Amino acid sequence: MKRTILTLILIAAAFLAGYWFRRPAAPPPQKSARKVLYYVDPMHPAYKSDKPGIAPDCGMKLEPVYADSSAPPAAAPGMIQISPEKQQLIGVRYGQAEYTSTAQVIRAQGKVAMDETRVAHVHSRTDGWIENVYVNFTGDLVKKGQPMLTVYSPDLLATQQEYLLALKARDILRHSVMRDVAADNDALVDAARKRLELWSLSQAQIEEIRRTGKPAPSVTLYSPAAGYVIVRNAFPNQKIAPDTDLYTLADLSRIWVLASVFESDVPLVRLGQAATVSLPYSGGKTYHSRVSYIQPQVDPATRTVSVRLELDNPALALKPDMFVDVELAVAQPARLTVPAEAVLDSGLAKTVFVDRGNGIFEPREVATGERIGDRIQILSGLKAGERIVTSGNFLIGSESQLKAATEEQRHD
Repeated sequence: MKRTILTLILIAAAFLAGYWFRRPAAPPPQKSARKVLYYVDPMHPAYKSDKPGIAPDCGMKLEPVYADSSAPPAAAPGMIQISPEKQQLIGVRYGQAEYTSTAQVIRAQGKVAMDETRVAHVHSRTDGWIENVYVNFTGDLVKKGQPMLTVYSPDLLATQQEYLLALKARDILRHSVMRDVAADNDALVDAARKRLELWSLSQAQIEEIRRTGKPAPSVTLYSPAAGYVIVRNAFPNQKIAPDTDLYTLADLSRIWVLASVFESDVPLVRLGQAATVSLPYSGGKTYHSRVSYIQPQVDPATRTVSVRLELDNPALALKPDMFVDVELAVAQPARLTVPAEAVLDSGLAKTVFVDRGNGIFEPREVATGERIGDRIQILSGLKAGERIVTSGNFLIGSESQLKAATEEQRHD
């Protein structure tokens, strides 16, 4: 029994020894195939270190630069380099400097006014008294030639009598052998008739006086034009004179709009320029017009210039003294512009960050012009087609200032 156990032990030992000597030897540990030259700050590649660690400027982990790979391009002085991971973290987005052609819109407050060339006044050309008034309230619409009132005038009555006497004398002396006397009577008739015409009597009224042979005790005054009565100063039994403005009539089928344009926008306004007029409470209804006149002086109180527009008003929706909104379209030539958010304004300078590739950004000082919608004009500092940062530029600007301050400290 003991011999059997000993035999089994020897066989097992022999088997283990054979397995041990036949097992392939473990390969010796190999050293890393890539050799680290140095470590750099991903935000400021100019910073180098022989050991790994944390960058003192921005607190980021230093990245190795291997001997078998080319070192990342370093940013030139004044530029900043940001890794793709960092760009994604701060939300960097890009845009482009390009030429854009847009129409600028000048907005102004306007006021409806009567067309001064369509305003008429009713006067009596002689002294007298009003007898009857046919148009007796302001706002009444009258037609051209419509009776307005009747006037009793002693001077007009005397002139009618002179005219009738001249006619009678001419008829009596028509066959007189004294030709000079007949000619003088014709001249008296013509003179009396002419005076009646100058006192606004119509041909029909004068002919009626001649036909009846009787002077009219009162004379009717007719409307010289069609329009609305905007001023009424005529009342029964009122004494009047030639300078009494009895009625003021206005034709409102065509009106003016006087737009107050700021003096800084006046150089952009031209005669014949298209304009749009709208009422703030009309539900978007607009009227199209053109600039017909530009006032030659500035209102010293509001610093605006009055620009006149003329437009038809068939439905009388536009009434005098009503406020309206006016828009003047100004065509502008193509100008170099960038998105407005791309310009970082520090108060002392305006900066745009230009993408130079490989995560390198160049801060570029620019001169800007006027803002056009969501873009801003670039007068100098950029060229068309350059790729620029439109979002995240504030953080890039902070990194750029930090790098500049660090480099200044190192030089010190």
